[in-house]
Amino acid sequence: QVRLVESGGDSVQAGGSLRLACVVSGYTERYSSACMGWFRQAPGKEREGVAAINTGGTTSYVRSVEGRFTISYDSVKTTLYLEMHDLKPEDTAIYSCAADPNCATYCAGDKCYTDAEQFGYFGQGTQVTVSS
Repeated sequence: QVRLVESGGDSVQAGGSLRLACVVSGYTERYSSACMGWFRQAPGKEREGVAAINTGGTTSYVRSVEGRFTISYDSVKTTLYLEMHDLKPEDTAIYSCAADPNCATYCAGDKCYTDAEQFGYFGQGTQVTVSS
């Protein structure tokens, strides 16, 4: 059974930093790819992509977080990370990780694209709150 469990969410002041972690279990036993992403959903808004990483380690970000967020994957710990710096109130959201066996997750411009919603897996999310 594939399971994704996020942690690291917290309440911080604007300009602060957080590191989110997503422990992925049961996935590498089933799939050879390691294409994953971070998504977020703010109150009253649709879920949006934030960052993606593919099996080869290539990363991509939406424009609004580029230069502030860094996605990485530790294949030994099977843990996906999101380092977030210079946080802004508009970053407030529930952050979820996703694993995409189709490796169709990537970000360009203001959007991320993924097959994870139909063919992959999402975690339950962790709350990030940024106050001004």
